[in-house]
Amino acid sequence: MKKLNIVLTATVALSCFTYAGGDILPAVFETEEVYVPVEEVYIPEPEVIVEPEIIADPIPDPVIPDPEPVIPVVPIAPSGFYGGLGFTLGQYKAAVGNGKDKTAGIIARLGYDFNEYVGVEARGIRTNWKENGGKIKHVGVFLKPMYPVSEDIDLYGLAGYAKTTTQGALPHVDEKAFAWGAGLEYELDAIVEGAKLFTDYERLVQKSGSADLDTINFGVRYDF
Repeated sequence: MKKLNIVLTATVALSCFTYAGGDILPAVFETEEVYVPVEEVYIPEPEVIVEPEIIADPIPDPVIPDPEPVIPVVPIAPSGFYGGLGFTLGQYKAAVGNGKDKTAGIIARLGYDFNEYVGVEARGIRTNWKENGGKIKHVGVFLKPMYPVSEDIDLYGLAGYAKTTTQGALPHVDEKAFAWGAGLEYELDAIVEGAKLFTDYERLVQKSGSADLDTINFGVRYDF
């Protein structure tokens, strides 16, 4: 019974307190914001150093002269014709006995080379300087086979038909017979374009029973 009285008393007291406007919850206090001024610190901006722009003088365009007109140089190909002139040393030996004579004179050549391997040639020999009074006259036409042994030297042969006569103290010769020879030519383009030195040997008469007539010839030929 005592406990019931305590509960009732507490309930009544609580009702009165509520009605009277009391608040059983604790009061909530609003907190006031406090503004604390902050001193601004000035940080200077870094100084930007601008280098002055250096403007170089413009490089002038190279002056290129107008090209001179090029005139093509067309080498003149030899026509194949050539001529030559030189000296001759002749020797006469009789077919019977010990008759001999030596003589000297000039030789002339006129020919045509079809290519570097074959050509034709006409040549004439005449001697006037004599030892024992003998003179030689010789005219012939020859086939001329050739062979270039280097860029500057050509070997050649001679095979043809010739007329040969002699005058003087020794037995007279007047023959139309086979004649032959061989020689070489050396180019002189470094000195004179188209010029060549030549030297050759020729047997003027190749015939049984005839005197031996031999010549050594040398001179210059020129290609036209």
